[in-house]
Amino acid sequence: MLLGDGAKAVLEAHIEAGGGRFRGIRHSAAYDPSPDIRVSHSKPPPSMLLRSDFRSGFACLGPLDLSFDAWLYHPQIDELTDLAHAFPDTRIILDHVGGPLGIGPYRGRRREVEAAWRKSITDLARCENVVVKLGGLPMKICGFGWHKQDAPPSSAETAEAHRPYYLHCIDRFGVDRCMFESNFPVDRAGGAYTLLWNSFQRIVGDFSDDEKAALFRDTARRVYRLDP
Repeated sequence: MLLGDGAKAVLEAHIEAGGGRFRGIRHSAAYDPSPDIRVSHSKPPPSMLLRSDFRSGFACLGPLDLSFDAWLYHPQIDELTDLAHAFPDTRIILDHVGGPLGIGPYRGRRREVEAAWRKSITDLARCENVVVKLGGLPMKICGFGWHKQDAPPSSAETAEAHRPYYLHCIDRFGVDRCMFESNFPVDRAGGAYTLLWNSFQRIVGDFSDDEKAALFRDTARRVYRLDP
């Protein structure tokens, strides 16, 4: 997206090469000034989502019917909200519930971080072009420390720790704008693939069949246009 207007030719080439399978892109914005927080592999600059060159590239997505996956850390969610307001006709997917951090300068501040995250999520949810992926919390950066235990947590323990985050997103966005995701292999820091999905099922165990269908299948099929 930092190619600005030049992004259009690259996107069109991907669409042609994809044979109808190319649905969108992810250009990670994950950045934090603390040296204890790893900057994303794409080495984004600070406040990338607010830059004019990025937004010139981003403007190419909507007319090409492409979506944008946003990977960032929780202090950056408000920047995504600004972007979503500026491009209300472009589909945006917030990855990993917005990356609430729990290491480095955020260690030991879970209540404070969660309060700030909740407010930002509530504000973002007002943008109807945004949906959210429910997952990613087993990552080491979220600070739950599962990888430091002698044995992985049970699905019940994982569900108990992650429930407040996922239910807040569902409450604000609704099931039609939420989808569960695995984020494997990175989420392996919190246990096995089956453990993760069992924890999801525990969290929404009392939801209706239609609500579960949206969270586990239908939202993703609609947003990524996966129906034949």
